[in-house]
Amino acid sequence: MKALVYTAERELTYRDEPAPQAAPGEALVAIESAGICGSDMHAYLGHDPRRVPPLILGHEAAGRVVEGGGELAGRAVALNPLITCGRCDDCMNGRQNLCANRELIGMVRPGAFAECVSLPVKNLMPLPDGMRAEHAALCEPGATALHAIRLAEQSLARPVSEARALVIGGGSVGLLCALMLLDKGAGEVHLGETNQLRRDTAARALAGAAGLDPNEVAAGNAAHRVFDPLAAKPEAASFDVVFDAVGNTHTRESAIECARSGGVIVHIGLQDAAGGVDVRAMTLREITFIGCYTYTPSDLRATLSKLHAGALGALEWLEQRPLAQGARAFADLLAGDCAAAKVVLTV
Repeated sequence: MKALVYTAERELTYRDEPAPQAAPGEALVAIESAGICGSDMHAYLGHDPRRVPPLILGHEAAGRVVEGGGELAGRAVALNPLITCGRCDDCMNGRQNLCANRELIGMVRPGAFAECVSLPVKNLMPLPDGMRAEHAALCEPGATALHAIRLAEQSLARPVSEARALVIGGGSVGLLCALMLLDKGAGEVHLGETNQLRRDTAARALAGAAGLDPNEVAAGNAAHRVFDPLAAKPEAASFDVVFDAVGNTHTRESAIECARSGGVIVHIGLQDAAGGVDVRAMTLREITFIGCYTYTPSDLRATLSKLHAGALGALEWLEQRPLAQGARAFADLLAGDCAAAKVVLTV
């Protein structure tokens, strides 16, 4: 089969690879669409010691079952790429994302930037009739965003619909987080993004979902704003909830600066691990800081339904490129030359 293989730092090679073999309880899925995640970019840059080349990356995907699968045989499916034991306390308590024995395809096990992938049947979700594969590939980042909002809801002093929210980062997780906040009735959602191309994309997407004029969102109306956090920071200590969908020293500093006393910060991004956390400030202002890792199966199912129902807008902000041109897509993303919040590779 053809696959896009991470072969060395900043090197991806489109080449022939052995086709996977399905183990008992697994199915083979012919991949149709697979999104490029920020974690794939970290691996490509050599920043993730868990991902050792040569390795097929990719975990945000949808396709069709071509071997095995039982009642899912021949069905179009979205992938739950997080493989868990199903037996530990966390799995039994519905917190499968915390399973100590979890695996993620595209980390050690071969991923979805390939013509075919094998994974447990329990990790396959049938698509609603007529759902497009490229939209289904957004299920994984969307579920991450939904999981973050659910964690925030457990700690917020007021409902999300009454909260003033800030999302840092205009990639797919950040943008989907903003769209889901609007879907939940949040009256005020702001999104900060340093890349001008992505800011423009986010402004159009949020306006479409919220029924606003895109020009008003871009200019920064009272209720919704997409802005450059380096040039126009929001008012300090004014947000009930802040979602950091980037996760570096500077964004953590900004999140703490922008959260109001008694507010909540949800840390989603994993760009780096050093600095940016002023524990004294968080203590004196009683700020709740929550780490957020991936999603649960129920988050994935709920997100798939939202995407199909159109609750998150028209999804016109994704860009499709052929898998064979995946190396170029990574290079464009690294250079900041891509306006799309999500690039989906098609097989």
